Amino acid sequence: MKVRVATPNDVSLIASFIHKKSEFDRNIGAFSGMLQVSEDKVSKTLFGAIPFAYVLFAESLDIEIGFALYEFRYSSFICQPSIWLDDLYVDAQMRSQSAGAMLMDELARIAKVNDCSHLGWNADARNTRGISFYHRLGAEIIEQHGNRCFFQWIPSS
Repeated sequence: MKVRVATPNDVSLIASFIHKKSEFDRNIGAFSGMLQVSEDKVSKTLFGAIPFAYVLFAESLDIEIGFALYEFRYSSFICQPSIWLDDLYVDAQMRSQSAGAMLMDELARIAKVNDCSHLGWNADARNTRGISFYHRLGAEIIEQHGNRCFFQWIPSS
């Protein structure tokens, strides 16, 4: 298993993972809106002149089995960036085989290289398996609003 950075050739794959993640969220009751994803939007926003987010893929035997979509944030009060993890998803049949951990380890490496203060994200409280995974990493819930848990993780050096 390995982690790789997405390229412009992965636009349709990225869109398909966003669809899978939205279905997962819909199934646990965390998403009920209308998905507005198109390959054109993915291409423009992730691979345009200014990329607004980045994607990592977890691969097993050269087949993409998971992805992480993240962006950098900046705090003027500490003059330091952080990473916001927007989506983390691993195909159901491939969970508990370290793909998620490998994606998070790569995000931790990227955070360290870029002198980020922390990684942040949110997860639905009904995603108990995901919540347990994040706690095993050492992430902490810093806020909770209804079913929305806000996590912060400061990876060890």
